[in-house]
Amino acid sequence: MAKKPVGLLSFGILVLLTALGLAMWSAGLIGLAEIPSLAIALFGIWIMVLAGIRSSKTEKHERSAFSTFSWGVLISAVGTVWFLSNRQILVGYLPAIFLFVIGIMIVTAALRYWKK
Repeated sequence: MAKKPVGLLSFGILVLLTALGLAMWSAGLIGLAEIPSLAIALFGIWIMVLAGIRSSKTEKHERSAFSTFSWGVLISAVGTVWFLSNRQILVGYLPAIFLFVIGIMIVTAALRYWKK
């Protein structure tokens, strides 16, 4: 079991990001349908930060920092693509952007294991 459980902290961050989205909606900066995508994109960034925090020492049966960071990149990419899709920005390029992010992660993972 992890020494520092971060589940409650992560849930609190998600609630704060949702509150931020609601405040931005109230100010007229984003639409109501864009709140979940913005919260997901920013939560992906939190997961990447969490990977940096956990990179110093991992427990025996714990997910590695690289794996956590990879999930953060994927979640952030999904949220960003969803947000841009709601805004109708670069709609034709969004699948290419998403596949580009996945390709970078695959190459990085392959190179990570190639060095060992």
